[in-house]
Amino acid sequence: MTGKTATITEQTLDVRELVVSNQLFGPAEIKTLCKTISQDYAQLGVLRDAANELQQQPSLTPAQITRLGVIQYLLGRFQDAFETLSHADGSALAIFYLAKVCFQLERYDEAIKQYLIAQNEAGYDRDDCNIGMAEVHRYAGRLQESMNLLDNIFGPAEQTAEYRYQRGATVAAIGGKDEEVLALYNRALQIDDHHPGALFGLAMESDRRGNDLEALGLYERAASCFPAHIGTLINLGIIYEDRNDYGKAQACYKRVLDVYPGHARARLYLKDASASGSVMFDEESQKRNERLSQLLNVPVSDFELSVRSRNCLTKMGIRTLGDLARTTEQTLLASKNFGETSLDEIKEMLAARGLSLGQFAEEQREPDPPLDLSTMTPDQQAILDRPISDLNLSVRARKCMVRLGINTIGELMRKTGDDLLECKNFGVTSLTEVRAKLDPLNLKLRGD
Repeated sequence: MTGKTATITEQTLDVRELVVSNQLFGPAEIKTLCKTISQDYAQLGVLRDAANELQQQPSLTPAQITRLGVIQYLLGRFQDAFETLSHADGSALAIFYLAKVCFQLERYDEAIKQYLIAQNEAGYDRDDCNIGMAEVHRYAGRLQESMNLLDNIFGPAEQTAEYRYQRGATVAAIGGKDEEVLALYNRALQIDDHHPGALFGLAMESDRRGNDLEALGLYERAASCFPAHIGTLINLGIIYEDRNDYGKAQACYKRVLDVYPGHARARLYLKDASASGSVMFDEESQKRNERLSQLLNVPVSDFELSVRSRNCLTKMGIRTLGDLARTTEQTLLASKNFGETSLDEIKEMLAARGLSLGQFAEEQREPDPPLDLSTMTPDQQAILDRPISDLNLSVRARKCMVRLGINTIGELMRKTGDDLLECKNFGVTSLTEVRAKLDPLNLKLRGD
């Protein structure tokens, strides 16, 4: 077998040669190409240049057209890839990647159609097509169809990282147990420790639980993959901003804009990060204040307290460690059924975290105005005590909720738009998102 048709290895891969020559180009070569760029991001520029060189050739064979379309897909040039692959050689590879392009363009029904053609008419791997269709159904909100497809995949495909990731993401979307979701993501990483989807999923779960350091490491690993998940880069940029590392945040947003020049959120966040990076501040003091603020906003429900202590705190409206740190011993003891045993229990819990009762008593927060329940239906009133996590806010908006000590939807409704905009890294885009999440519930912020 000659060098022009032999399968290449990671050690000998020449990115330009793979693109412009007549080397074999199939799933194995595509996987090797992605790994090469993940290991050396500078090779992305080589890939772009090679794609342009191939595109400018006076005439392309049907196989070269397919190769160009796949590479355009990898580069995030989805509309170009759609046009190219629609006029390719009709091979199984071309149709399979046309389905993936349609998915990225949110043409979900067309994506399903192309996956079925690739599977039933072109002979592409049936399990790979079914896994791809499961992802499409999940994004389209057809969760049961997604799970049905995954339930009917057996054998080697069931042991792949992609299958484990897609199943984990589907279980999460359905609202399954966190333990099962985490186990599936971790199993995917045991199979492929650079799987971008599984890394992103685990990072999101860590982020949601407030494990910022763990989330940071996972997002950074996911960002090193090619092609990188757009959500990974956006969320990683936000974490960098929270750590005052504005240069790295800008780099994340620029990577998104490299692929999606018109990405509105990335463009806005890049502008914010560029502006914030020029502000002088005491970085260590800022970090200490951030950590303290996050600690004070931890709900007391996260800790194992006696039923009596928990009930007393609930009756007093004490929801977070910050509420406790702003409450004196005398105030607690004045509460009915709250005795020395409960007091000692609370003091021990706070001391283990470097806090004490009454530590910030002089900083008693002004209570937000009460909600006018007279204009609300019973269904609306029932929503008020639901956790803020039920709104499925973006990372940036969710972090603002933590900083402001907002734990329930009712607490959010007591805030005005201006209250939220005063929070660090919370801008008009996040405010619009919050209002959009409240609108289907027929709820509004105070003053709206």
